[in-house]
Amino acid sequence: MKIIVDTREQNPFTFARFPVEIERAALPAGDYSLPGFEDRVAIERKELNDLIGCLKGANRERFERELAKLRFYDLGAVVVEASLENVSRGHYRSGMKAHSALQSIFAFQVRYRVPFVWAGNREGAEYTTYWMLEKYLGEIEKRYQRAFPKGRAA
Repeated sequence: MKIIVDTREQNPFTFARFPVEIERAALPAGDYSLPGFEDRVAIERKELNDLIGCLKGANRERFERELAKLRFYDLGAVVVEASLENVSRGHYRSGMKAHSALQSIFAFQVRYRVPFVWAGNREGAEYTTYWMLEKYLGEIEKRYQRAFPKGRAA
C-alpha cells in the first residue's frame, strides 16, 4: 500500500511495521492520504499539545478551516497521539482549562462531523492511521468488485 504524507507534516509516521511505500506530496487537507483519493481521504495527526494549541486564537481558525474541508471527505478523521483522559486531566502544556478544551473538541466533532480518534500514544496513532487507510482501500475494492463482477464486461 502507498500512503501519501503531506509535505508540511513535521514529524511523520514511518510506518516501519507495515507494508507501506511512503510518498511525500502537498495534500489539500490532512497529513495522510492515499494516491488517487487525496480529495476524498485524509487523516489529520495531532500530538496533544498541538491539538490544545489548535483550540485557541488564530490556530483555532486555521484548524476549523481544516475540519471544514474534512467534513466532506469519504474518510476524514483527527487521530490524536493521546487519550481523552490526558485532556480531561489537563496533561498538556497550556493554561487552557480541561473543560474548555473538551467542550471545543466535542463542538468540533458535532459541527464538522469529523471524529477525533484517541489513539493513546504515537504508536497507537500510527497503527490507527494505517488501519483506517487500509480499511478504506478494502471497502473501495469491495465496491468495485460488486460493480464489475468477474466475467461481466465493464
